[in-house]
Amino acid sequence: MSRGLIVVCGATATGKTALALEIAQSIHSIIISADSRQVYREFDIGTAKPTRTEQDLIPHYLIDICEPIEILTLAEYQEQAQSLIDKNIANFPLLVGGTGLYIKSIVKGLKIPRVAPQPQLRLQLETLGQQQCYQILQQVDPMGSQKIHPNDQVRTLRALEVFYVTGMPISQQQGENPPSYPIIQIGLDCSSEELTKRITQRTKKMMAMGFVEEVENLVKKYGWHLPLLKTLGYAEIINYLQGNLSLSEAEKEIIIHTRQFAKRQRTWFRAYPEIEWFNTTSSNLVEEVFSKISERLQLTT
Repeated sequence: MSRGLIVVCGATATGKTALALEIAQSIHSIIISADSRQVYREFDIGTAKPTRTEQDLIPHYLIDICEPIEILTLAEYQEQAQSLIDKNIANFPLLVGGTGLYIKSIVKGLKIPRVAPQPQLRLQLETLGQQQCYQILQQVDPMGSQKIHPNDQVRTLRALEVFYVTGMPISQQQGENPPSYPIIQIGLDCSSEELTKRITQRTKKMMAMGFVEEVENLVKKYGWHLPLLKTLGYAEIINYLQGNLSLSEAEKEIIIHTRQFAKRQRTWFRAYPEIEWFNTTSSNLVEEVFSKISERLQLTT
């Protein structure tokens, strides 16, 4: 049996979890999450985390591995995911999710500087202002600065952080080292109208499952200013709880913002020609996908 990795990617609400479960059960494999919020415990409904029943069907990894007050870096995710893949490569593990950078870190073998966030250093840099920080970056890493927009504070601060911690420009520490095992990337998509319908249905289901109560409990435990509570879905519910929106308005905003997020995800994934695309509404989706996987990886059940 050939060894290989199966990636299932695409925008939010396109049915990645359901498809991955079907494939994983068919080939007796595992699922490795590629979702940057599902790594955090207690953030369940708003992240559309696989249910306990779904997780009991097939071994799931890299879900609920961090406390909400912790930060999981891309380098840490890559290291843990790659270790799991290496251990299970003979069984065709599935890497499943919509966080493009997580997936890219594995399929491209991104070289990522192992530098943890430096809160105090960042605070000092932030007081200088973005314009001055970018000018400093141009001096210490001219090549790296060309790849960062002058107004991109997040990447500017990260580049300076890496430079001051390691003494080397981030541009000299980056690159790619793709894995040697074969990879097939399955992308799920559908029409914009269908995606809007699916996002609306999922949002209403999340509300019915107790999304507001989940956010209320998180606020009680961690306070209003937890960074994760400023992310998609949670931020809108926070606005409702603070009296800035009605519940119906919060629900509508979640749908709008999720559509915008899905559009960005689609743009990201469409930039990679190696992804094999399938229409999530196809009545024969599982058979079509499995046929393509079998063809590419010489996979048999």
